[in-house]
Amino acid sequence: MKNQLNTVLETLEAQTEQSLERLFEILRIPSISTDPAFHQDCENAAQWCANMLNDIGFEAKVFPTQGKPMVVGHYSPDFEVSGPRILFYGHYDVQPADPLELWDTPPFDPHLLDHPEHGKIIVARGASDDKAQFLTFLEACRAWHYVHKSLPLHITVLLEGEEESGSPSLPEFLDTQKESLKADIALVCDTGQWDNKTPAITTMLRGMAFTEVTLTGPNRDLHSGIYGGPVMNPIRALTKILGNLCDDQGRIQIPHFYDDVAPLSDNQKTQWEALNFQDIAYLESVGLSVPAGETGYSALEQLWSRPTLEINGIYGGYTGPGNKTIIPSTASAKISFRLVADQDPHKILQNFQDFIRSQIPDDCSVSFQNSDGSPAVCFDQSSIYVKSAAKALEDEFGTPALMMGCGASIPIVESFQNVLSMDALLVGFALEDDCIHSPNEKYNLSSFISGQRSWARIIDAFTRIN
Repeated sequence: MKNQLNTVLETLEAQTEQSLERLFEILRIPSISTDPAFHQDCENAAQWCANMLNDIGFEAKVFPTQGKPMVVGHYSPDFEVSGPRILFYGHYDVQPADPLELWDTPPFDPHLLDHPEHGKIIVARGASDDKAQFLTFLEACRAWHYVHKSLPLHITVLLEGEEESGSPSLPEFLDTQKESLKADIALVCDTGQWDNKTPAITTMLRGMAFTEVTLTGPNRDLHSGIYGGPVMNPIRALTKILGNLCDDQGRIQIPHFYDDVAPLSDNQKTQWEALNFQDIAYLESVGLSVPAGETGYSALEQLWSRPTLEINGIYGGYTGPGNKTIIPSTASAKISFRLVADQDPHKILQNFQDFIRSQIPDDCSVSFQNSDGSPAVCFDQSSIYVKSAAKALEDEFGTPALMMGCGASIPIVESFQNVLSMDALLVGFALEDDCIHSPNEKYNLSSFISGQRSWARIIDAFTRIN
């Protein structure tokens, strides 16, 4: 297949301008899933994706849901192939572009601009998360089909439109369509590489648990001059409890929180130390300078292999302009946990609730809302899919692919395991400075080009897996 691959790579190079034009088309569609005002734009983006798939030989269809449409495309070669069946996943929806005044160019008017470090960059909302990312795979498929009039594998593409709003329609869709979506391996592109010269495969994802706690004191808001002093203030009580969640060394004080946390292996620790990750530079990039978190662990160790607890928001009483001297009836906080392998999110949430209840002062009551979570996911680095993809990435970049962790969570990966009974391979070409979810989101032109070439190589490598 070597000569076939070379021809595909040459075709990708020759058609860079056309692939950019297609990318700019989808970037111009403001497919913001969280805002009902953009529902029609999401439907337009879904139809654009289906048309794109049909154009390169897939049998693609837009599936309506209770929310935003799903797009599914199937490709079956008209000759016998021995490689694995592939399910490729991406999402066409994007985050809101606010605040608009911080964009240097309009968020849905994509531009190719010069960058002092990265050369040419593509600037638009959705450029990195996730439109250019999934298009790298589709453009690789287009080149294969253009050159050989066929793809060399059975490939299904699933593109959803609610990833940025929690994927509420996805569980039911996967359950009802699981027979048509089942494959040997799922490919997920919503990840990144270590730096612009080092490709990566993400082999560890932290899990997540989240909840909202509400403390209630008096039965109504009270005048602080008449009731202040003898009446318990729930904001004061809640902030005291929240302050007890971690000690001065950054250790979470919930009983049994660390029971299932395995220590990092010496081999893994050595590999990560060799990356020479600069903790201070990492903090300085967001305007900070003093390391926090668990004492004794580097920033990478904390991000990839240690669980965390964060207070995401706290509110109660009067928060409008000027003063309103009250003792509020309630105080609330939103809490999230990032979890590592073997930690059970439901057990973590139960222990958290027990901890909070044990510290509630007299005359206060507590309730919990919106509690849910998903476990961490780890992948076997010795699998044939990881090895084949790693070799393909090394061939493209000229440097070995890094097996890296990810501090974030990608719930779809757990769904693939639990609903479709398949593992996932996480390969993406985003960079840390792509400003996803922020103004001036960008994607390097070099990432767009090397991403297409890498997927072409991975497709070729998978043809040799029996």
